[in-house]
Amino acid sequence: MINKQLLEPESIVVIGGSNNCHKPGGTVVRNIISGGYEGTLRIVNPKEDEVQGIKAFHDVKELPKTDMAILVVAAKFCPEYVEFLAKEKQTRAFIIISAGFGEETKEGAVLEQQVLETCERYGCALIGPNCIGLLTRWHHSVFTKPIPNLNPKGVDFISGSGATAVFILESAVTKGLPFNSVWSVGNGRQIGIESVLEYMDEHFDPEKDSRIKLLYIENISDPDKLLKHATSLIRKGCRIAAIKAGASESGSRAASSHTGAIASSDSAVEALFRKAGIVRCFSRDELTTVGCIFTLPRFTGKNVAIVTHAGGPGVMLTDALSKGGMNVPPISGKVADELKELLLPGSSVANPIDILATGTPEHLGIAIDYCENKFDNIDAIMVIFGTPGLVQLYEAYDVLHQKMLECKKPIFPILPSVVTAGSEVSEFLKNGHVNFSDEVVLATALAQIMKTPAPTEHNMNCDGVDVARIRNIIDGIKENGYIAPKLVNELLDSAGIPTVPEFVGCNKEGVVDFADKCGYPVVVKVVGPVHKSDVGGVVLNVCNAEQLATEYDRMMQIPDATAVMVQKMIKGTELFIGAKYEPRFGHVVLCGLGGIFVEVLKDVSSGLAPLSNTEAENMIRSLRGYKIIKGVRGQKGLNEKKYAEIIVRLSILLRHATEIKEMDINPLLADENDVVAVDARILVEK
Repeated sequence: MINKQLLEPESIVVIGGSNNCHKPGGTVVRNIISGGYEGTLRIVNPKEDEVQGIKAFHDVKELPKTDMAILVVAAKFCPEYVEFLAKEKQTRAFIIISAGFGEETKEGAVLEQQVLETCERYGCALIGPNCIGLLTRWHHSVFTKPIPNLNPKGVDFISGSGATAVFILESAVTKGLPFNSVWSVGNGRQIGIESVLEYMDEHFDPEKDSRIKLLYIENISDPDKLLKHATSLIRKGCRIAAIKAGASESGSRAASSHTGAIASSDSAVEALFRKAGIVRCFSRDELTTVGCIFTLPRFTGKNVAIVTHAGGPGVMLTDALSKGGMNVPPISGKVADELKELLLPGSSVANPIDILATGTPEHLGIAIDYCENKFDNIDAIMVIFGTPGLVQLYEAYDVLHQKMLECKKPIFPILPSVVTAGSEVSEFLKNGHVNFSDEVVLATALAQIMKTPAPTEHNMNCDGVDVARIRNIIDGIKENGYIAPKLVNELLDSAGIPTVPEFVGCNKEGVVDFADKCGYPVVVKVVGPVHKSDVGGVVLNVCNAEQLATEYDRMMQIPDATAVMVQKMIKGTELFIGAKYEPRFGHVVLCGLGGIFVEVLKDVSSGLAPLSNTEAENMIRSLRGYKIIKGVRGQKGLNEKKYAEIIVRLSILLRHATEIKEMDINPLLADENDVVAVDARILVEK
């Protein structure tokens, strides 16, 4: 629980505060004092009479009632302090800096549980243990540096790691990124990242609160809560970016299906972030760069003008923007010629607009004005301006400062000379601006923002999906494992997913009779082995009864074969849909190009069930191979609408059948008219 005593305490006591500012107990006191805390600050230290100019209490029993306590003592003493302060001193908020709890030993976990139970019993807020503290505009209750610039429109930063929070702050401060609050939740036994987001969502004030949230997450303990409140905040006008560490493929369990081999906890994270509209980042620098972009006016188009006095960075930025799906359109014509006349001889206005190394601040201002007022096909302006140390840049940066205040189009300042022109860059940042010192990092971060979809609606439309029949089929399954092809087809049919006509039998005459009726050519597949193609269990284009009989005899000799399946052979481009159940997250649905290329290329996109049509369409269009689906080199495109519809129907099926742990539909055969499931496997665990 988050309460007023935690956010706006009228009094704070530091248990273990000291005069030694090389230790946490000393630095947290120093930071609270230097942060201008206006309430009453108390210190408990049995060995000191005065701590940093404040009279110290030798024992907690001497304390008056105190709103919040910061504990910087050994873990073994914390439960007793928390119990006494909560019961006797009406302390209702605790920040426990100390380590040595559940993150280290079983004995520490017991201590942590005791603290939590006490806080729950007395209605206290608990941050930590094992954290760097809480930094707000009300109180600087952290023991670390740096302390960033704080203002109401700055970033709310929530971190599951104290050390990482410090390093992210280091990255942010050098860019000029302002903060509103920094939450280090540590072990997060009571207040985790999801809880902080929940509080910010439920108490959001559009007039006063920050609209930028940055997250560093090591464990998503409640995906539904994260999804709910992140989505809600974004719909209220906030922007959220996050790093999720520890989501690599090596963390996923071994699996027998195509989907199991591809899907991992990382797929679940990717799907969750996409569903919520969270921009996913993969490094500290990328996270803080995205945060800086969030402070600028929204870039809603795709066309960028680059104003530079150095050719190389302009070229690299052009390449990076193009790779990220943005445009650096050529500039030409009468107005371009007019601009060129106003610049030095040899300047280029083709875009990038190169004003040359000898270009003046006046030339910089003229180029920006033309991009703002006269080039209608430009949506944003990126300015690269540094120095080799021959001149100072105060005047140039003053021009840039004024243009950023005046222009409606977003201007991205790229000031690379953070050492040579350090004082000039620092002065520019003091005016309330941010700096992107590396143009490629900026372009990469911007591309990540641009490709993140808006949050999706969570309403589930079950039209055409027979939920009751699905449940009857699932409830009738008595054993765990891969279910029979007949049941697979029944489930797909219940979801309204079209399948190719087929027959499964362990009688040669029945198999041949079906083929005669449906017409040749047919496809023959062994039933039993998981990977049919690996054991020679798939034969295409069987053209007559004699060939079919021969293949039947051969396949029934394959180890683990239980029957033979025969299907009418149809043609089309192979597609793939799969799903895997991730604990806490639910089903991760995957789509991509089908056949053997699913595992080889791993060109798949993920989403969390249930999915909307918009989500399914975004998944398809994010594939690297989307051009094949769209149609390329004169070939007709596939029925993308039908493909998306099947993805949605499958996601609804899964939502009502959590007993399905893995499944593949591989391949689906698609052409411009239809998409049909040809082969499917479903693994059920009850």
